[in-house]
Amino acid sequence: MASLTVRPADTSVAQALNDLPILATPTLLSIFEGACTAALVEHLGTGETSVTTDLAITVHASVGVGGEIRAHATCIDVEGQVCKFNIEVHYVNKLIASGSVNRKMVDRVSFAARIAAESMSRD
Repeated sequence: MASLTVRPADTSVAQALNDLPILATPTLLSIFEGACTAALVEHLGTGETSVTTDLAITVHASVGVGGEIRAHATCIDVEGQVCKFNIEVHYVNKLIASGSVNRKMVDRVSFAARIAAESMSRD
């Protein structure tokens, strides 16, 4: 589970997405990933972390500043190093968003080293 009280900086207005003071989609995606990360943390080995490999979202309703939302992640499958989650985000009893996230478990050091090497080779 992950939760968030919507602040002005979390809105579409603040993120220059539209002119509505509602929870912005990028912030919603962040809480999706936060719920998955929280669900995985106790299952990761020493030196492991996880990264998102696939994400799908359906927005059902909006919520404004001050609303507290809660995201619940349920692992529905594990294929090799990939954990597949279904997510629901609620404001009180109202479904705000639902979707799925796939997160791949990776070795933190080797993953970071590979990304750093790729970044340096582009320069």
